[in-house]
Amino acid sequence: MNTKRWVALVAAAVLIAFSMGLNAMMAIFKTNFLHSFDTVLPMSGDIVINESVLEPGDGNKRIALLTVNGTIQDLGSGNAWTQVEYDHQLFMNQLEIILVDESIQAVVLAVNSPGGGVIESAAIHKKLLEIKEQRQIPIYVSMGTMAASGGYYIAAPSDKIFALKETITGSIGVIMQGINYSELAEKLGVKFETIKSGPHKDMFGGSRETSEEELAMLQEMIDEMYEEFVDIVEAGRGMSEADVKKVADGRILGGTQALKAGLVDEIGTLDDTITAIRADFDLEEAELFEYAKPEDSLAALFGMKVGSMFGPSLEERFLTRILTTHNAPRAMYLYGDF
Repeated sequence: MNTKRWVALVAAAVLIAFSMGLNAMMAIFKTNFLHSFDTVLPMSGDIVINESVLEPGDGNKRIALLTVNGTIQDLGSGNAWTQVEYDHQLFMNQLEIILVDESIQAVVLAVNSPGGGVIESAAIHKKLLEIKEQRQIPIYVSMGTMAASGGYYIAAPSDKIFALKETITGSIGVIMQGINYSELAEKLGVKFETIKSGPHKDMFGGSRETSEEELAMLQEMIDEMYEEFVDIVEAGRGMSEADVKKVADGRILGGTQALKAGLVDEIGTLDDTITAIRADFDLEEAELFEYAKPEDSLAALFGMKVGSMFGPSLEERFLTRILTTHNAPRAMYLYGDF
C-alpha cells in the first residue's frame, strides 16, 4: 500500500479506539459530557436512548421536545456506515417512554415531513392518542418547512398546531403508484413467465396492464384509507366532514391558507410553540429536553468519518438498494415523489 493509504489506516484505527473509549466513558459515568447527554435510558433490544437538556428547569415538571424529520417509513436504524433520516422504531420507543415517565408534563412535536407510510403514520397517531388519554398532558405541534399528508396526519390529534407562513402542509389523501414497464420490456424482447394461483396475483406489478376490475379493487382500498384520514382530521380538529373535504382533495396549502381553512391554530416558530405551551399550562419553570441516540454523540461523528473512508461507495449503496428492495406498490400518506 502507498503512504497515503497507511496514513488513512492509522488515522482510522485511532478514531475507532477513541470512539470506543468515549462511548464507554459516557456509559459508565453518565455525565453531562460536553453539555450533551444527561440520562441514559435503556430500551428493549439494542436501542439506548439518551436525554439532552435544552433548557434547564424543574426536573419534576418537564417538556419533551420530539422531532419527526424526513419520510415516515420504517427503514430500520442507522449505524456508523449507513444513516437513516427518520428512525421509526426509535421514535415509537420515545413515545412509549412518555407514557410511563410522569415527570413529563407536556410534549412539543416538531414535524418536518412530506408524510410516508400509512401503517407508520397510523402507529404514531395511535400512540399520541394514548398519551393524551392516559397521561392527560398537552401536545403542541410545530410545523417546519413541510408537514404534509402523513406529516399532517400525525399532527391532527394535537391540542394546538403552529405553522410557519412558508410551511407546506395539507396534501390530505392517499396515493399508490407503480411503474408499468410491459411495453418497454416488449421492445427489448423481454418476456415475463408467471405462474400464479389466481388471476390477480400479479396485479399492479408492472409486468402487464392493470385491468379495469383490478383498478376498481385498488380504488376501493384507497377510498377506505382516505375516509379514515378525513375522520382523523375531523376528530383532531373538531371540524365537520364537509369542511375537511373542502381542502382534502390532495392540495397543498401554505401556513396562512391552512390557518384560514382551520387546519392549524397559529402562525409561529418552534420557539413560539414552546413559549405558548409553557404559558398555557403553567410550565414556565419546566425543564425542556429532547431524546437522542448514542450515535448523535461526538464519538459517532468519528465513526461516520471512518465509514466514509472505508464503507461502501455511493454507487455501491445505490446498486445494493436497487437489487435488494422489493418494489411492490404500497399505499402512502405522502406528498411528492416516491
